[in-house]
Amino acid sequence: MSKCIKFVTMVAFVGTVAACASQQEEEIVVVEPVSTEPVFTGKYK
Repeated sequence: MSKCIKFVTMVAFVGTVAACASQQEEEIVVVEPVSTEPVFTGKYK
């Protein structure tokens, strides 16, 4: 095999491995509703 074909094959292999390694699974984020704190109304003074 010529050096050129070996080089092209190596570059394609490294590119494929790099592309597969950079994929990340999606993270699922669950947002829970936030309740408001009770407000002081001055009822018990």
